[in-house]
Amino acid sequence: MQTQNLKNDCLSSADPSFDDIRPCTDAEVQAELNKIVQDKTVIDSILKFRYPILSKHLAFMLKPVVKAVLKHKISKVKTIDEFQRQVADFMNHIISTTTDGLELEGFEKLDPNQGYLFISNHRDIALDPAFLDIALYRQNLDTVRIAIGDNLLRLPAATSLMRLNKSFIVKRSVVSPRDKLKALNHLSCYIGLSVKEGHSVWIAEREGRSKDGDDKAESAVMKMLGLYGRTLKMSFADYMKSLKIVPVAITYEFDPNDLAKARELDIRERNNGEYTKDKYEDIETIIRGIAHKKGHVKLVCGEPITEGFDTAEELCALIDGFIYDHYEMYPSALISAGVTENVSAEDKKKFEDRLNSYPRELRERICSMYAKPYFNRLSRVK
Repeated sequence: MQTQNLKNDCLSSADPSFDDIRPCTDAEVQAELNKIVQDKTVIDSILKFRYPILSKHLAFMLKPVVKAVLKHKISKVKTIDEFQRQVADFMNHIISTTTDGLELEGFEKLDPNQGYLFISNHRDIALDPAFLDIALYRQNLDTVRIAIGDNLLRLPAATSLMRLNKSFIVKRSVVSPRDKLKALNHLSCYIGLSVKEGHSVWIAEREGRSKDGDDKAESAVMKMLGLYGRTLKMSFADYMKSLKIVPVAITYEFDPNDLAKARELDIRERNNGEYTKDKYEDIETIIRGIAHKKGHVKLVCGEPITEGFDTAEELCALIDGFIYDHYEMYPSALISAGVTENVSAEDKKKFEDRLNSYPRELRERICSMYAKPYFNRLSRVK
């Protein structure tokens, strides 16, 4: 099984054969930034986020000002590293204004001279890799190349923004089996070469976010990652060990999209699993995740997985186990699971107020979503 037009002895992740999926280069930074500044949706979103009240009445006055400020800012950004410093400043603002604190654990053990493949549970489209990047940034480590589905590329400005932030494309929209296999081989090769060259990569443990709170790694993702190992004639276990897979457990005390997830699950249940996503729903989900309150947030980074598996399923079990053991049991999870002995009255009220603000028919589903990690961990103990 050969990856498309690959010569394993000379190919690098910078090869032109990856131009269809790779992130931006420094030479492309200014062109991509200018696309963003010219996008009306971007200007409107910034106004609503930074000036929620004024934007309702004075948008016509504020838009030219915001656009001028953006143009001035981007004129100074010439490289990906410079852009990511701006992103780090933005993320620090998000942390200070929409969280009750970010706790990071285990990242100090990482070797700055190595590339890793970080695999985490997946709760938020943009914030999962963004918080990982902040964790690495604070340790003076290189940020990750981020795997994103092509379903997120419906807005040109969003495409530019993600490519600037070192995102590469997972072609989920490919239909025919032959083209799908070709795309998966291509993707596997890009990830493998990136890690080999010292570029760390992030990919979610599954396709799509966990909407019911049940964090489970998908063997299909692991098998895709292992495809490039076949071209190198390596066993699955040996090749996956060479990727230096680092599991990461991500916990949000409050999920800004909990209600939206519950509504989608409810619709699917009532429509035999069918759900039609609005054209810009993913973008709205990203904005909600960034702008709304998250309570406490915690990321725990593990050691590279180097033993204990021979198959994709066994590797998934190791990743699941790490995440179940290190997912933080905030009051939202404990209350939802009915374990309230050590939960303060203040925390109970905070979560109950949140829950009571939601439609009555969705509250049980939302509680189930928050409680699932507790029961997943409990299943590990038995």
